[in-house]
Amino acid sequence: MIRVLFVDDHEMVRIGVTAYLKAQTDIEVVAEASDGTEAVELAAEHRPDIILMDLVMEPMDGIEATKRIMESWPEAKIIIMTSFIDDDKVYPALEAGAHSYILKTSRAGEIAKAIRDTHAGKAVLEPEIATKLMTRVRQPKVHPHDQLTERERDVLKLMTEGMSNQEIADELFIALKTVKVHVSNILHKLGVQDRTQAVIYALKQKMY
Repeated sequence: MIRVLFVDDHEMVRIGVTAYLKAQTDIEVVAEASDGTEAVELAAEHRPDIILMDLVMEPMDGIEATKRIMESWPEAKIIIMTSFIDDDKVYPALEAGAHSYILKTSRAGEIAKAIRDTHAGKAVLEPEIATKLMTRVRQPKVHPHDQLTERERDVLKLMTEGMSNQEIADELFIALKTVKVHVSNILHKLGVQDRTQAVIYALKQKMY
């Protein structure tokens, strides 16, 4: 028997889906929650095999609830069931630890199948969600230092060699003021606070 915790803030949705799941011979709804806070508590109490989780809820949403459940119980298997396929919902939910992502427009039989498949260790994703993930994976990884201009790379290289701004200006035959502008741009693009952090970043990334 697959034990399920169903989390959704719409009572009618809970009633409808729960009624169908209870009619299945291999699925048991052990508890229902109307928000993320309650979901975290009931997950700890019942330790269900599957948690069917809504996303948009108050006061705690499904993403935060998923994150908290996974932090305290890494073995939990969570299926996101929502109406949203926006990037700001999909990626945070999966990064929080959700195993599967289905839509509320799914047929009752598809929801039951997603529960069985996830319980068996399979990841179930709506086709559109799967396409989004594949597109994201195929995109080349962009590093902060990819934004540096050729001259900024030259300046950073001399910084890693321990040169001061004046020494860099002399080496590259440019004005001291220009070097200071380059250094400021380097710090901003790398997202670091000072020269030391910039040098550490360059060395860790094996830029030179």
